[in-house]
Amino acid sequence: MCEDCGCEEGNKKIYFDSLENSVENASQKTIKIETDILDKNNHIAHHNSHWLQDRNIATLNIMSSPGSGKTYLLEKTLDKLGHLKKIAVLIGDQQTDNDAKRLILKEGKVKQINTVSSCHLDASMIQKELGSFVDGSENMLIIENVGNLVCPAAFKLGEKIKIALLSTTEGEDKPLKYPVLFHSADVIIITKTDLIPYLDWDLNKAYEYIKKINPNALIIPVSAKTGDGMTRWYDYLMNEV
Repeated sequence: MCEDCGCEEGNKKIYFDSLENSVENASQKTIKIETDILDKNNHIAHHNSHWLQDRNIATLNIMSSPGSGKTYLLEKTLDKLGHLKKIAVLIGDQQTDNDAKRLILKEGKVKQINTVSSCHLDASMIQKELGSFVDGSENMLIIENVGNLVCPAAFKLGEKIKIALLSTTEGEDKPLKYPVLFHSADVIIITKTDLIPYLDWDLNKAYEYIKKINPNALIIPVSAKTGDGMTRWYDYLMNEV
C-alpha cells in the first residue's frame, strides 16, 4: 500500500523473510512498526488539534474511496459558503493537482498536497501548513484526504470532525467491509443520490449497514448535482463553525 503506514513493511516481512522466522514473529514486527508510526503521528495530530482549536478553526477530514464525489461536494460547498466564511482547503492525492485546479476557481483558498508513495495524509503533512498556508484567520479548514477506504482512517490529522462519503455507485455493504473508517466517522454522507433510480442500490439497506457499524453517525444523503439534501449539509457546517 505505502511506505509509511506499516503495511508495506508487513508484506515484505511475511512473504520474503528467511525461513527461520515464523509468520507469528512477522506479525509481531508489523504491529510494532504500525504502533510506533501511529504513536508519532498521534502526537503531532494532538499539537495540530490544539493549534486549530486555539484559533477557533473548525477542521474536517473528508475520507472516501476514489470517485465518490469529494471534490464535487467541495465545489458546491465553496460556492455556497465561501463568501460567508473564510475557508481553507487542503487536498491530498498521490499525484497531480487536478482537484486543486477545480477548487481554486471557487471561493476560499486551496492547496494541493501530493503524497507520492503514501496512500493517505498524515499529521506531519498538515503540521507543515499550519501558520503558513493556514494562517490562523480561517473559520474552517477542510481536508480532502487521499481516495482510500483503509489507511486514512488510521491516521489522525488534528481534525475536529471525521466525515466519510459513501457513493451510490458503490455497494451498500461498504461500511461492513471497511468498518474502521465508517465506525470512526462523525458524519456519513451518501453521495450521488440522483443515480439511485438507475442503480440496483437500496438506500434503506445502506442505512441499516451504517447503523450496524456506527449507530451514532449523522447520515446525510445528498446529490451535489441536483442539490437534494445539500441544504442540510450546509446547515450542519454553519452550525459547526
